[in-house]
Amino acid sequence: MAVSIAEGKQIILDSIKTVGTERISLLDSFGRVLAEEVRAREDIPTFHRSAYDGYAVRSDDVKNATKDHPVILKVVDYVPAGSIPKREIHSGEAVRIMTGAMIPEGADAIIKQEETEFTEETVTVFQAAEEGSHIIYAGTDLKKGTLLAEPGTKIDETLMGVLAGQNIPEPLVYKQLLVGILVTGSELVPVGEEPGPGKILATNPYLLTGLMQKEGFLCKFYGIVKDDLEEIKNALIKSIDECDAILITGGASAGDYDLTPKAIEEIGAEVIVRDVLMKPGKACAYGIKDDKFICGLSGKPSSAVRNLNLLGLPGLKKLSGLKEET
Repeated sequence: MAVSIAEGKQIILDSIKTVGTERISLLDSFGRVLAEEVRAREDIPTFHRSAYDGYAVRSDDVKNATKDHPVILKVVDYVPAGSIPKREIHSGEAVRIMTGAMIPEGADAIIKQEETEFTEETVTVFQAAEEGSHIIYAGTDLKKGTLLAEPGTKIDETLMGVLAGQNIPEPLVYKQLLVGILVTGSELVPVGEEPGPGKILATNPYLLTGLMQKEGFLCKFYGIVKDDLEEIKNALIKSIDECDAILITGGASAGDYDLTPKAIEEIGAEVIVRDVLMKPGKACAYGIKDDKFICGLSGKPSSAVRNLNLLGLPGLKKLSGLKEET
């Protein structure tokens, strides 16, 4: 009995179980589906740092500094980026500091280098600085515990950078879906051959492979199968044994040579959706066997693609771990 598009989609989603997971190298993770929640492990930055090259000072020491009445401070340390301050600074002291370097204890402001005059021993400050001036405080960019990514997120170049920033060299991802593709029809001939009288070229394998690769799935083509029940059953059994999901086109209607729904049933699969109330794309037979997803589609390319996009693809995405788009 034909169902509505919404009913068919929900039946499929309710019947799908997501594939397993694995840990892979972060460098190989582009396009894969994240299988774990990722939260910030620590504040970013992890320490208070300087926004500019200059001098770390106590704001109280320079609160009255002007061009006419500058303040001269003793330089007691030098902190390049990547180094740790050697000592705390006290009143009347300053520390030469580089962009990104850690703020020494006792300092609460940065004076830009170009706003001073300096020697190796002293720095002359010509303007006041408020507490916090030019300091990037720990956690300014990111607070520890912040949710960065949810399971079901496809990893792109930005998320790869985020995972690297959280020191996750091997993220947990869902296994990459392997989709088997086979087409039925005694009238079909492979691309590369000349179709004789009454024959047509089999274009669906290329169309479906492109659609699956666009989603990041792996594909394996199992060839052209004649309109013969036993041959279709054998092809389904072989492909189901090796793949996570199967796309089979042709033979999904109710004619004498429309054998796909029967073949799906006879290999022990449960047909969960049989035809959908839409045109084009009504004819279909979706099934489940041992958590493997079978998509029986029309042999007509436009009908097959429309049905697949509306019903089969949401099921394939759930199978692959992708969260449903809203």
